[in-house]
Amino acid sequence: MTYRNGDQSAGDVHETVGAYALGILDDAEATAFEAHLAGCDLCARQLEEFAGMEPMLAALADLPAERGNPVVGASLAARPSPRLADTLVEEVTRTRGRKRRRSLYLVAAAAALIIGGPLTVMAATDDGSNTTGTMAGMGPAEQAFQHISDKVAATDTTTNVSATVGMEKKAWGTHTVLELKNVKGPLKCSLIAVGKNGERETVTTWAVPKWGYGIPDSPHKSAEYPLYVHGGAAFERNQIDRFEVETLDGRRLVEVNV
Repeated sequence: MTYRNGDQSAGDVHETVGAYALGILDDAEATAFEAHLAGCDLCARQLEEFAGMEPMLAALADLPAERGNPVVGASLAARPSPRLADTLVEEVTRTRGRKRRRSLYLVAAAAALIIGGPLTVMAATDDGSNTTGTMAGMGPAEQAFQHISDKVAATDTTTNVSATVGMEKKAWGTHTVLELKNVKGPLKCSLIAVGKNGERETVTTWAVPKWGYGIPDSPHKSAEYPLYVHGGAAFERNQIDRFEVETLDGRRLVEVNV
């Protein structure tokens, strides 16, 4: 992140989103980034990936830390790219290397939180140096989708929305993971499990931004990737008849028969 006489390269300004989300920019830097954010869908999308993390980060900021000791992060729910996590750590530790110890440990903890997946070890010291362990790029829903073998898929001929549903037997019911493609927003949607007895259960809900998910050749880079969400149904696997992806106002986008 470079600010000299108000000038900033395009690459630098895109990398500022992590520091802005953590609230460690000074007033001038924050104002400059907000002006850029108003017209940049890429940064807006990345900023959404940090939404809801403030309480966890605030709690971590109050944890005691000794000079030179690593901050260890476990697997938590999020789905940013490895590039975003790397950018956050490199950019913040480079530009805030001489800030007080508490800020640097917060940055390391935040990187561990947003990565998700296998255990990640991060060491951040007062001189700005850092070391990282293995980082996973996939969030928990996508990871679950990859290892589940029981999957069914369908594409609606009217909406052209495609859905693949993975199912995993649990003691409490059925763990359900959805991969959704070719859907544009803005929409608020839900995944409904329909039992063979006609009962309906909401598995999970989510919002679709205007640029959508799983749209090949989209001018909006993040729209090229599918949406992955997961949740649970109280139905046992053999009690499920189908899944329906609907908008919250009742419009069906796709139906997947089991």
